[in-house]
Amino acid sequence: MTGKNPDPSPDWPALDRHLAELRECRICPRVVPPPVAWRPEVWPALMLLGQAPGPREVELGRPFAFTAGARLFSWFARLGPDEAEFRRRVYIAATIRCFPGRAPQGGDRVPAPDELASCAPYLERELGLIRPATVIAVGQLAIARFLPAPAPLHERVGRLFTVSRGELSFEVLPLPHPSGRSTWTNQPANAELLARALALLTRTRGWRKTFGPAATRAGAKSGRVPPP
Repeated sequence: MTGKNPDPSPDWPALDRHLAELRECRICPRVVPPPVAWRPEVWPALMLLGQAPGPREVELGRPFAFTAGARLFSWFARLGPDEAEFRRRVYIAATIRCFPGRAPQGGDRVPAPDELASCAPYLERELGLIRPATVIAVGQLAIARFLPAPAPLHERVGRLFTVSRGELSFEVLPLPHPSGRSTWTNQPANAELLARALALLTRTRGWRKTFGPAATRAGAKSGRVPPP
């Protein structure tokens, strides 16, 4: 059984106030500001949660703007929407919103527990404000925000979970992280799990509300506003 909530009334002023506050955040001393805060054009029923922005995301001011993003959006393009349409309709966030910096051993530093805790209230506020029908959790850090009990990816990917936050209930669909450094999907069994997860995504409430025939016909006209 999947989570169901009454359809929220779009509150763009509240979302814009939230994003303005988020962009001004400088709580964490070890990260590289400014925070990356994305605003879709259509009031979202679908949320995507990643790990953290990289330097290119900070430079361009949008999430998943480099190689990991290209791979991620190629997965969604198998299902229909291209990158531009996905960004226009989906709320994209991360476990922390600033670039954590480089790790001494190379690559991006994994966000520290105190940084995850400092950013968590922003995510909780977004969940309460947007009230998404479905959340796509990309990578283990994002998955852990909703499914805290540790488990390997092969026990998460390809399944749909129902998560409750007080009176709010929503679907969570885990995906592997699309980083080029990750070799998880190179294994045939894991590639099959990814394909299963993407097929399952098309049957979620959030995907149907966002990219289904009814959403396409209506153009989400009741919730669409131009970018600020």
